[in-house]
Amino acid sequence: MHRDLFQRIADAIVVHDSYFVQKRNCTGLLGHSTYQKMTAAMHILCYGVTADLIDDHLAMGESTAIKCLRRFVKAIVGIFGEEYLRAPNAQDIEHLLAMNKDRGFPGMLGSVDCMHWKWKNCPTSWHGQFTGHVHDPTIILEAVANQETWFWHAYFGMPGSCNDINVLHRSPLFSRMARGEDHPVEFEANGHKYTIPYYLADGIYPAWSTIVKPISNPQGNKRIHFTKAQAAARKDVERAFGILQSQFAIVRGPARYWDQKTLWYIMNACVIMHNMIVEDERGGVFDYVYEKMGRMVKPRRNEDRIQRFLQVYREIEDRATHEQLRDDLVEEMWNWHGRHRHDRFSCIFSMKCI
Repeated sequence: MHRDLFQRIADAIVVHDSYFVQKRNCTGLLGHSTYQKMTAAMHILCYGVTADLIDDHLAMGESTAIKCLRRFVKAIVGIFGEEYLRAPNAQDIEHLLAMNKDRGFPGMLGSVDCMHWKWKNCPTSWHGQFTGHVHDPTIILEAVANQETWFWHAYFGMPGSCNDINVLHRSPLFSRMARGEDHPVEFEANGHKYTIPYYLADGIYPAWSTIVKPISNPQGNKRIHFTKAQAAARKDVERAFGILQSQFAIVRGPARYWDQKTLWYIMNACVIMHNMIVEDERGGVFDYVYEKMGRMVKPRRNEDRIQRFLQVYREIEDRATHEQLRDDLVEEMWNWHGRHRHDRFSCIFSMKCI
C-alpha cells in the first residue's frame, strides 16, 4: 500500500485503541512505537511469517507480536468495516448495473465463489468437520466481487467439509433482498423485464433466479459464446482471491492460530484493507469512488413482512426464472457481441480509408 494509506490507518488505530500509543514502562523507558506495532502486524499479514521472526528487525518478542496482530485486525474491522465491507447502496447498485451492462450482462451485480483457507492448528477432534476435498482442515470464505476486484460480500467461518451450496444456504447473501432492504432493480434482457438482480457463478451452484450458471454442454454458436463470456466474467472473484492472497500471504499459507475468532478478524481485516488499496490505487476507467457515497436503503416495513419474506425467497429459488433468464442472456450476449463486432469493423474500415 502507499505511504499515505499506511499513515491514514496508523492515525486511525491510535485514536481507536490506546494500545498503539507509545508509552513508558515502569522504569521510564519508551516502549514500542505506533509504527513498530503496526509494522509487526502488517509484516505477519503481508508475508505470512511466524511471530518469532519479528524479533530480528523490530526487537519485539513473539507474544508481543501476536498481541499486536490481534489488536490491529480488531481495530481495522472496528474502524473501517462499516465503510469498506458493506452492502452496496442505491448509487453503488446503479453503478454496478451500468458497468456490467457495458460487458453484455444487464442486471448483474458481480460474481460469487468460495475460497478455502488451510487451518494448520485445527484441533484434532475437529478434523472431520473441517476436512473436505482439500484433504486438510480448511475454513471457507464466500465472497462477491466485481470487475474492479472490490469485495461487496465476505462470509467467513464455514468448515471445509461444506461445499459451495452448503455455504450459500447459510450465508446472508440474499437476506437483505428477502427483508426488502435492497434497492429495487429493474432491467431488461431480450425484451423481458426482471426485478431481481443476479450473480455469476460456476456449475455447482443451484439453479436460482439470482444466480446465472454456465451451460454444461452448450450447443450452437450462441450458447458456446455465452458460456465463454460467462466463464470470463465470473473470473472477477477469482482474480480478487488471487490479488488478496498475493497482497496478504497469511491467507495463502496455513493459518497458525488456534481460535476461529482470531482467524475471522484476520480474514475480514485483509478483505477490508484490500478494498482500501483498490480505492487508493484506482485509476483509468475505474474512477468511481465508493467511500461514503450515496444513501443506504431503508427497510420497507409492512404488516405482512413475514409473507413478503417467504414470497421473495420463493422468487429467489425459482428454477423456471433461472432458465428463462439464462436463455434471454444468451440472446442478449449474442446481440451485444454482434453490435460490438460491427462497431469494431466500422472503426477499422474508417481508419483504412483515412
